[in-house]
Amino acid sequence: MNQKERLVVTGANGFVGRALCAGAVARDSTVRGITRFTCDLPCGCENFVVGNMDERTDWRGALEGSKVVIHLAARVHVMADTAENPLDEFRRINVLGTLNLARQAAAAGVRRFVFVSSIKVNGEATQPGRPFTADDVPAPLDSYGVSKMEAEQALRDLANQTGLELVIVRPPLVYGPGVKANFAAMMRWLRRGMPLPLGRIQNARSLVALDNLVDLLVICLTHPAAAGQVFLVSDGEDVSVTELLRRIGQAMGRPVRLLPIPGAWIEWAAAMVGKRNVAQRLCGSLQVDIEKTRRLLGWRPPLTLDQGLKKTVEGLAQ
Repeated sequence: MNQKERLVVTGANGFVGRALCAGAVARDSTVRGITRFTCDLPCGCENFVVGNMDERTDWRGALEGSKVVIHLAARVHVMADTAENPLDEFRRINVLGTLNLARQAAAAGVRRFVFVSSIKVNGEATQPGRPFTADDVPAPLDSYGVSKMEAEQALRDLANQTGLELVIVRPPLVYGPGVKANFAAMMRWLRRGMPLPLGRIQNARSLVALDNLVDLLVICLTHPAAAGQVFLVSDGEDVSVTELLRRIGQAMGRPVRLLPIPGAWIEWAAAMVGKRNVAQRLCGSLQVDIEKTRRLLGWRPPLTLDQGLKKTVEGLAQ
């Protein structure tokens, strides 16, 4: 990307957005971070407030002078959704809102649109030795995944009509300094020395460190081979939940207390209390194949899993 061409990042104050803005500025890009309200963004990043990001948002001022957009803003997966019709609400933000932005971007002369989707477009789980690939037939199972799939389809149609260069990236679970939700809770449990019944989980899961995801997104801004493609991303190493917990403990320099409870027992107990989905995430496999990403873009994850975990643990201590 020409350094004089402004990069627009939606969702700039989010977990990925802040890191992406900082990473792009560090690479001498001119960055405009789009948010719903005024925020303190990383140094060197302009903050542009648009209010709600939906099918009615006027993006003209935000897009002025920009040739590349990375769209991160979304209605994310909600564990306890209170919307009367969750799928309709996901579609309103993630499909109609995304298409509204992309249409205005094409009209404003934006050259490339990088859409951060989700591995949930592929599905929720993989069979041993059969990882998801970027060219699999989509098979989303929840409303969030369906909305991301429909957004991808709508963007492809728009790209075919307008010539907008579309790049789609589907990350699995993203971790790094400042991570929240279950990953942060798990680290806090380990730091307190709490025994966890996860000592015999024999699955395989792909994750991606925040720095690795940011590195790939920055490459997707300009790489000529990225246009028109879907990419999966990970750290390039899959681990069981048991091994992940041990590696986090190593990064903390603390012993890990894991009770050797078979995964099948955990799944049975979770089903009895209506938490089958939670058990699936703990005990099931979800692997992604990043060979296409490596081959087309010449990309390699800058951080290993252990390096990513070390940075994440250090961020938890702050």
